[in-house]
Amino acid sequence: MDFSDAALLLAAGLAAGTVNAVAGGGSLITFPALIAVGLPPVPANVTNSVAVSPGYLASVAGSWRDLPVRRTVLRLAPTAVVGAVAGTLLLLNTPARAFELVVPFLVLGATAVLAFQDPLRRLVGHPRDLGPRRRVVTLQAMVAVGSLYGGYFGAALGVMLVAGLALVLDETLARVSALKNLISAVVGVTTVAIFAAFGPVNWVAVAVVAPATLIGGYAGARLVRRLPPVVVKSLIVAFGTVIGCFLLYRALR
Repeated sequence: MDFSDAALLLAAGLAAGTVNAVAGGGSLITFPALIAVGLPPVPANVTNSVAVSPGYLASVAGSWRDLPVRRTVLRLAPTAVVGAVAGTLLLLNTPARAFELVVPFLVLGATAVLAFQDPLRRLVGHPRDLGPRRRVVTLQAMVAVGSLYGGYFGAALGVMLVAGLALVLDETLARVSALKNLISAVVGVTTVAIFAAFGPVNWVAVAVVAPATLIGGYAGARLVRRLPPVVVKSLIVAFGTVIGCFLLYRALR
């Protein structure tokens, strides 16, 4: 790796950490950067998952005060771990083509759910009107699907989690975003453990990208707390739409 490669990965890591904290989808910055410096697709995907994980931890530190009650967090963490393990095993043991075709529609669907959150709430019921059991089951299902996706690929995981969590939680967007950061961190730590043991990780690239995502992740989480909810929501919807269209273009070309 020469100086220009290292500079590209450093810039990508800073941008990805910030984007992951604000909207999610930073992996679509670092993943192409890793491809650009010469890594094949699967090692680039695995390396990317390991490299961006510290940024999730920094995002949690920056949004810690906005987390929901501890009981909610403790109930969701095991689901996130199981989903992430299933996703990483899927990546390491199955062809990627079929999933690549599904991913863009998942991302665009999640973005649409967030964009039309209020009409959907009127259709399915506001979170405060849901029964306790239905709310718990729906919330666990959202986290399980998101964590499975995060273990497999991870790009736009934040968009998908915010869309699903905001639909079933009667919380401010800042608190939903804080929970998204924590779940993303759990998924990230799980994927690191598995990919470090079994995946083709390029540790030189990780050493460049990971510290940059830490700085960007903390800065992005602090930024979210200062932005009006409508601005945060607009950023997530806009970025999710761009990500979904980009993934669809990649899958169909």
